[in-house]
Amino acid sequence: MRIARYRYQDAVSFGFVTANGIVDHAEVPGLIATTVRELLAQGTDSLTSLEGLPTIPLSDVTLEVPVELGKVLCAGVNFPLHRAEGGLSPDRPQWPVIFSRFPDSHVASGEPIVKPTVSDLFDYEGELAVVIGKRAHNVPKAEALDYVWGYAAYNDGSVRDWQMHTPQWVPGKNFFRSGAIGPWIVSKDETGDINSRVLETRVNGEVRQHVLLGEALFSVEELIEYVSTFTPLEPGDIIAAGTPSGVGAAMDPKGFVRVGDVVEVEVSGIGVLTNTVTE
Repeated sequence: MRIARYRYQDAVSFGFVTANGIVDHAEVPGLIATTVRELLAQGTDSLTSLEGLPTIPLSDVTLEVPVELGKVLCAGVNFPLHRAEGGLSPDRPQWPVIFSRFPDSHVASGEPIVKPTVSDLFDYEGELAVVIGKRAHNVPKAEALDYVWGYAAYNDGSVRDWQMHTPQWVPGKNFFRSGAIGPWIVSKDETGDINSRVLETRVNGEVRQHVLLGEALFSVEELIEYVSTFTPLEPGDIIAAGTPSGVGAAMDPKGFVRVGDVVEVEVSGIGVLTNTVTE
């Protein structure tokens, strides 16, 4: 199952992405949720078949951020080669690095991501977004995947000089509309083992990042266990699982993105998150 939020005829709604287009939630018999967060909280197991229901062509809609964002917790330096390119030991640390992003620092697939005028060190970070499906608090690793509804692609757009102003990364990770998530959420039963999926980031068609997600130092299960220990997670909350090597800051010459560049983050079996850089 694939869930998308979208704008159609000047109204924002949500629905289900099928081979024939989007089935709006209002067309699904018995579905009473009015937001994606409500839908995830209510559960989707009892939804009837979408076959034969009216659809809207994807070409007729503008995608929105696929879930109404609440908590967005991000894992930093979670791949060994990304740690190494940043001058850190590639070995797994005792604890994951976790920071937060604000909801308004995100845009949808197809929307421009915004390079701030105060910096030319605007970088991409392709990642996997983990979408929580039910309330999670003090969840053990062995049960963690039971709390996942699905996944999306994620771009943890980063303003590197502002990120390094202090040991806390929050300023460089939260510029208005500097990151992205989408294009939709794909259920975990459709993706299968997420560790077997490939993440790839491209800038103007050039491959910058390419990794098997199973190479992460802290798995999705371990991140959920750790994060849910210090904060409860609600349906629709996000954990971004970290970026691999290949960021622009580590290139020689530097590979920071500029106005007009097109950044694509693709997770196999999920889709392509596409954004053009503006200022």
